[in-house]
Amino acid sequence: MPSFDIVSEVDQQEVLNAVDNANRELQTRFDFRGVNAEYSLKEKVITMKAEAEFQLQQMLEIFLAKAVKRGLDVRSFKEGDVVHSGKTYSQSLSLLQGIEQDMAKKLVKLIKDNKLKVQAAIQGDQVRVTGKKRDDLQEAIALIRGSELEQAFQFTNFRD
Repeated sequence: MPSFDIVSEVDQQEVLNAVDNANRELQTRFDFRGVNAEYSLKEKVITMKAEAEFQLQQMLEIFLAKAVKRGLDVRSFKEGDVVHSGKTYSQSLSLLQGIEQDMAKKLVKLIKDNKLKVQAAIQGDQVRVTGKKRDDLQEAIALIRGSELEQAFQFTNFRD
């Protein structure tokens, strides 16, 4: 029986490359000359540090532009609060990995509400969709891509 999995994963190597590219751009930008600003990546959290809060907004735009160039979806990053300590401001960006239970339930409900001829089942941090025909599965993929959910999804393990 044809099936595929809906997952939410971010390629760690591409995130590291985007952080490196953004750090490199900070060194060459005129408005960041002589400013103590940097990006750092630890586990699944990117930390941005700068001397002013408006610089953090500029850094966020720089990083998201680099991430898009590397093929990463901007919905894969969740902004944290701006923290002020001493002379520096910092902000964290968390990587959204895996599909949480609530989002998985929304996906299953979306598929069932559209009366597609497929079945969706939650399996841990992914959703497996099965159907009798390949065309039905492709309709389900098109439906999920067209929906305005606040997370990026990838489709893996497509079996015929």
